[in-house]
Formats: sequence, C-alpha cells, structure tokens
Amino acid sequence: MRFWFSIAAVSGLAAAVAGCSSLPSQGPSALEIVTQGTPVDPDVAPHFLITDLNEYSVSVLEHTPLPSLYGRFGDHRAPPSPVIGVGDGLSVTVWEAAAGGLFSAPALGGVTTGSHSSVIPAQIVARDGSITVPYAGRIHVVGLTPPQVEAAIVERLSGKAIEPQALVSVAGNVSNTVTVTGEVTAGARVPLSTRGDRILDVIATAGGVRAPVHATFLALTRGNTTVKVPMQALLNDPRENIYLRPGDVLTAVLDPQTFTAFGSTLRNALVPFDAVGITLEEAVAKAGGLLDLSADPQGVFVLRVEPVSVARQLNPDYPIAPGQRLVNVVYRINLKDANTYFLARRFPVRNKDVIYVAASPSTEWQKALSLFNSVAAPAYQAAAGATLLK
Repeated sequence: MRFWFSIAAVSGLAAAVAGCSSLPSQGPSALEIVTQGTPVDPDVAPHFLITDLNEYSVSVLEHTPLPSLYGRFGDHRAPPSPVIGVGDGLSVTVWEAAAGGLFSAPALGGVTTGSHSSVIPAQIVARDGSITVPYAGRIHVVGLTPPQVEAAIVERLSGKAIEPQALVSVAGNVSNTVTVTGEVTAGARVPLSTRGDRILDVIATAGGVRAPVHATFLALTRGNTTVKVPMQALLNDPRENIYLRPGDVLTAVLDPQTFTAFGSTLRNALVPFDAVGITLEEAVAKAGGLLDLSADPQGVFVLRVEPVSVARQLNPDYPIAPGQRLVNVVYRINLKDANTYFLARRFPVRNKDVIYVAASPSTEWQKALSLFNSVAAPAYQAAAGATLLK
C-alpha cells in the first residue's frame, strides 16, 4: 500500500507540474500572445493590434510613404541672384563721368587726376533693412538684388552727381547661408553660391561627416518643418539630394539602427543594421536563425509601433482612441509556410523593432517532464526501497 500511495502522490505532483503556469520560460507562448491581442471580454481593450504577415499586410507597408526630403520640400533651385538680407555686409562704389563731382577728385589747372570714383566703406544692413549712401540718404535694400540696389542709388544721385554709376557687392553674406551642424567635421554657417547648392555640396564644404555613412541621418529644418532621412537615401536616390534654401538648418545625426532579437533564436541580442534598413529574412539570419529543438516556426512575431493610418489599413475594426497617433502592432509570421519566406524578403525591419520567437508547445512538456523526473525519481526510489525492506 505504501508503494502505491507513493506512486499516486508522485503522479498527482506530476499532473500539478504539467498544468502549472509558472514553469521557467523565456517569454510568452504563441497562444498567449494571440490571446492577449484578442481579449475575450469585449469591454477590455486589446493591448495591441495583431495581424498576420500576408500579401495584404506587406502591400500596406510597401505603399506607406517614408520620410522624404524631395517629397516634402521639392527640389527648387535658389534664384540666380540672391537677395540682400539684414546683417549682410555691402560694399558700394560710385563713379562719375567727369572730375569735380561729388565722388570724383577736382580738376587742377584743367588737368584731372583720373580718379572719378569713390569707395564707400562696407556697412552692415541694419534691422530697418537700409544702408546709408552719401548724398543719397537711407536706401532700403532688404529683399533687393545688388543690381536693383545699384539702380536705386543711381536714381537718388541723379541731378547731384555727374552721370553717376554704382557698383554694389555683398562683402559679408549672412542672410544667404545655411547652418550645418552635428556630426560634421567643421560645423559652420555656409554661404550659398549663386548657382545653387545641394545638400551634399554643403556637407562637403563643412568637411564631410565624421560618423559612418550607414549610421548617419540628415535632419533638414526649413521654417517650422523638420524631415529626417538616412544619408544613404541621398546616395541611393539622387532626387533626395535637393537644393538648400537660405535659412535652412542641416544637422548630421549619428543614429545607429538596431533591432532586438528575443526568444528561441541562436542570438538574443541587440543587433545593428544599416540605416537604410534590412528585411525580415535578413534580420532572422542576423539573429542566428531559429533553434531547432525549442523554436515554434509558427510563432515568430515582429513588435513595433505604427502610425494610426497604417493600423487602420491593417484592421479597420481595431479600437483607436481619439487623438491617438501611434498603435502597438504585432505581426505574426508562420515560417512553416514556404511562401512566407518570399513575403519576409519584402517586409522591412525598422529601427527598435523587436523580433520574438516563441517556444514550441512541446518544449513546455519537456520542461514539465524534466521537472517531474527530478521529483518523481527520489520518491520512486524511496518507495521501492521500502518495499524491498518488507
């Protein structure tokens, strides 16, 4: 009786162990993730939107526009003759047709020295947008080109100087510049040339970037709008290398792109990748692939945050609170389906994505049996020994 009582006790312990939810685990099972994403109680809001990786979901992501400098700002070259702004330094030279005028040396004994011009000291355009020219007074110059300022000076001096002519040049270009900062060799305020300068031209003027190109992002601020794109995007698509405008701020940012691999993969780690991105197929390979003895190929998940516009396309019925801008999305991947590998080649992995591979259900039974054996073996041996003593 003692022997059979011991066996019954061990069997009861085994059943309890098998049904225990507190077995050691590396994370939720595939079933638990699906259950959390689709709660039974209709009054309980789901923690995240769960969707399968299929032709439709991949198509939604492929047609989701990525940040683009060309798409947001266009590619418009600056005017051929930049206008003058507040803070610019202007140099003015005035000529007269004969000696003895306002700006020319007087004739001595009917002989002229040949100096028929006068250089006005360079002056900074004041906040009121004007400069001072002798005998012409205050002349508004902001928003005008040098030839237009020359015409305004000549008009003011007509009838005062002898057939005046003027030449205006920008000695200190401040308003027609862009600010380059961040991970560049020499951050500076870079003057724009009259032919127009593209982003890579200005970066080259600033000495180039210090960080690796694949880990560098370029943030362009124009007015109240900022767009950030990987620098590789400019190299891959020349249209992204747009012309800069006066007042633009260009910042080179070191931002290494990574994803996190968890669960039944050979490599549980923070995995770096190029700024332009990699596909899901490549990401799984970078994580070392799935573990043969523990991974559930039907339980591969990608966790990320998507804009509301994408979430609505993936599932129009998913509840989204008013004013909500981002939605937690879990993509479920079935790697037992051979077609999924072709879809994985089109599925882009993004910065801070989490790739989780759930354990196979059989792994939980193996853990339970292992724990059962560790408990049952001593009890069985004790019961068997007691029987032999009889």
